[in-house]
Amino acid sequence: MLAGMAALLLVCAIASLGIGRIDIPFWRVVEVLCSAVVPSPTITPLEWNVVVTVRLPRVLLALLSGGGLALAGAALQGVFRNPLVGPQVVGVSSGAAFGGTLAILLSLPRFGLLSFAFFFGLLALVLVYGLNSFVSRRNLLALVLAGVVVHGFFGALVSLVQYLADTEDKLPAMVFWLLGSLATASWSKVALVCGPVLVGGGLLLALRWRINLLSMGDEDARALGIDVERMRWFVLALVAAIVSAQVAVSGIIGWIGLVVPHTARMLVGPDHRTMMPASFLLGGFFLIVVDDVARTVSGTEIPLGILTALIGTPVFAFLLRRSQRMGGRHG
Repeated sequence: MLAGMAALLLVCAIASLGIGRIDIPFWRVVEVLCSAVVPSPTITPLEWNVVVTVRLPRVLLALLSGGGLALAGAALQGVFRNPLVGPQVVGVSSGAAFGGTLAILLSLPRFGLLSFAFFFGLLALVLVYGLNSFVSRRNLLALVLAGVVVHGFFGALVSLVQYLADTEDKLPAMVFWLLGSLATASWSKVALVCGPVLVGGGLLLALRWRINLLSMGDEDARALGIDVERMRWFVLALVAAIVSAQVAVSGIIGWIGLVVPHTARMLVGPDHRTMMPASFLLGGFFLIVVDDVARTVSGTEIPLGILTALIGTPVFAFLLRRSQRMGGRHG
């Protein structure tokens, strides 16, 4: 199953390199990519620039962002033992958004934006975790409500920053950035997101059997030799790094971390050792497809955050309804 998902992702990525205002056939795209290793005189400069310079960074950014968000969502669901948890539901996306808009207001460089997004994204996770523990750690509704509270708090701070921003320069940049888009994809942005996603994602995948133990409950995990609190905070820090890196380069792209892990769970089962790699592959595939739709369905590019919300909102409502029917049991 995982090999099939990887093959599907590879085919989708190559096909996406040929989709756009200048259509390039699939096998021609393969020839262009192979010409980087074995030069071919039949490849025109236009084809090379379109595939390698313009579209390849965008496709790689979509793969890393989508895969990272889905992997972070799968890890959060295991750590919190709650299938309705995601980076946006628990407030980390809104916290990172506030950090990013604050960095734009202060005219900080890209690294400063990433640092602010990481710090406030982690702060949002800390607040949600603290509120949930204070009210009722085993209550599904308490966790969702804690995420709503933190999301609303940081959303208000984002609005305040926008109110204080220069309407001619910084406010339009904030609005465009918050809607989520890969239109400004570049190799520098790929390099920026590559480290946190690959290193953080690799560590999460290396810890996936420990996340399996955490999903069984704190007492069982401790009985099996796991330092529960330390491991939980380490996983949360990795999640914050991945999400903040994605937010820094492409803005808010919600619902992937909530919906995709459920799809992976239905395909490969609840074992995190297979579900988490499947989530990464499906997340990358999903965002590549959504980005293809965003840049081809109309004359102007549709923000990714709008499309993912249109898909994720009804799915989340369905999952919440389903959880209530099951009496709030954790999956």
